[in-house]
Amino acid sequence: MDMTALYLSGKLALVSTVLLLVLAAPLTYFLVYVRLPGKFLLEALVGLPLVLPPTVLGFYLLTVLGPQGPVGRFWAAMTGNGLLFTFAGIAVAVMAHSLPYTVQPLKTAFEKIDPRLLETAAVLGLSRIAIFRRVILPNALGGLVAAAVLTFAHIMGEFGVVLMVGGSIPGKTRVASIAIYEYVEALRYQEAWQLSLALLVISYFVLLIVMYLNRGSVAHGT
Repeated sequence: MDMTALYLSGKLALVSTVLLLVLAAPLTYFLVYVRLPGKFLLEALVGLPLVLPPTVLGFYLLTVLGPQGPVGRFWAAMTGNGLLFTFAGIAVAVMAHSLPYTVQPLKTAFEKIDPRLLETAAVLGLSRIAIFRRVILPNALGGLVAAAVLTFAHIMGEFGVVLMVGGSIPGKTRVASIAIYEYVEALRYQEAWQLSLALLVISYFVLLIVMYLNRGSVAHGT
């Protein structure tokens, strides 16, 4: 089995999931609790990767992260290196593609929090940041875990955006899904079968975790 590709997929999923949770939690707070005219436009933008073909999103990311793109130029100015065909580049790409998979479970969890808890915290003089940290996040722990699990599983199977932004460089950007594709093209079905089975088992356990969390939420009425 190609353990390097599988390890790279796991590393990419772990790093990107942690970063996405840090970014998505305050974004979800804004979407749920901040009143702003036209906010639905931002909500649609956040959910756009759900309906956009990965190759289309990958093409735009290729442009934005490239040497002439704003993010690519900024990264090069900060680090002296380009983003395309690097681990950092594919991490940014999968985070952009997986953002709605993180935001939606968080949004559901945030919306289930009793508003009276937030009102009480505000009456007691807590700031918005303190309410977010001391009231919302602890009461949305199940949603946080579900978002992490779903995001991790989605990134483990990423293909289109990774191929567009990172290509297939062994040990750097050649993740498991790309390795499977290349094995099939080369008629090396045994290796493709082994990697596919590994991803299947991982996905199955992820689904079990999500179902367990959902059953726990129902049992506790949250």
